[in-house]
Amino acid sequence: MSRVPGDDDRVLETFIDVAGRLIAIPVQRKKRLAVLRWMVEDFQPGRLYPEAEVNRIISRRHPDFAALRRYLVDEELMQRRRGVYWRTGSVANVGYDPPAWPDE
Repeated sequence: MSRVPGDDDRVLETFIDVAGRLIAIPVQRKKRLAVLRWMVEDFQPGRLYPEAEVNRIISRRHPDFAALRRYLVDEELMQRRRGVYWRTGSVANVGYDPPAWPDE
């Protein structure tokens, strides 16, 4: 399990089981951020992910992939455009529509 130093370790020990699954989504924002910082490590920087793949990756950690996906975007750990997701700061020139963007 990839760890973030500091207080995050204690939070992760509380909310992550030995199999690397999230036991519960923390209610407190600070604790939830620690979990989200851990979860975003499942996504490669610079890679674009269709929503279905994001859902599959998150669901390996917790069944409520929709809430966690929304939290990752809301907390700006991931970004979304036209159903495509990427880690924040890892994809250049996302402000325009390159030919690879799927149509919606």
